[in-house]
Amino acid sequence: MDFLGTPDIGIGLFLGLTFASFATSFIGVFTGTAGGLMLLALMAMVMPLSVLIPVHTVVQLGSGFTRSIIMWRFIMRATLLPFGIGAAIGAYVGSKAFVSLPTHVLEAILGTFIIIVTWMPKLGRIGAERGRFLVLGFAATFLGMFVSATGTLVAPFVASVAPDRRNHAATVGALMSMVHIAKMVGFAVLGFAIASYIPLMAVMIVAGAAGNWIGEEALHRTSEQRFRIILQSVLTLMALRLLWDALRGWGIV
Repeated sequence: MDFLGTPDIGIGLFLGLTFASFATSFIGVFTGTAGGLMLLALMAMVMPLSVLIPVHTVVQLGSGFTRSIIMWRFIMRATLLPFGIGAAIGAYVGSKAFVSLPTHVLEAILGTFIIIVTWMPKLGRIGAERGRFLVLGFAATFLGMFVSATGTLVAPFVASVAPDRRNHAATVGALMSMVHIAKMVGFAVLGFAIASYIPLMAVMIVAGAAGNWIGEEALHRTSEQRFRIILQSVLTLMALRLLWDALRGWGIV
């Protein structure tokens, strides 16, 4: 049964994905990362690969945008313009190369970078901040055309310059919103049609907004030290997962 016209999605699965959007948005705010990647993994279990990344992109745009509105006063605004320019370039180049790069190669690159920047935070502050975030915007969007959830790449770079856990969560949300907007333009150029998933995407976005709001309340109640430990631990686990998937793609494990 197609609930509300959503292809191959019944009411139980519709509600399940809605709850997943709420839960992963909460996790994304409270841990500083990982929410988008967790949601992608859950959606990949039940949705066709042909629409998975575009639908995930729209839902994550809604989550990132609502987080930016809720936490707007904590956004590090100096990062926005250079990152946005890089994201636009990354979407253009990514749309041109969309069918030519193996996913497991990109997963290996992404996982390796996350490990390095997470455990060697000084590398996340090399060079001028504007140039650094321009390159980061390009990389996050280019890779996002293939592996979708690149918030784990953005998070350690933001963590290296964020003075406070709330600055980190708000800025990651704002930057990833730019990534998802640029990716949507790229997917539109490639001709992806996901109009039949509008009801599901709309409800998941609302659920994600609720998760962001409750996540922010929880973030205010935790300590900076605890947040940094959680962030570093989650980033490491996500990077190891990406590297494991890359090894499987190469047939090594």
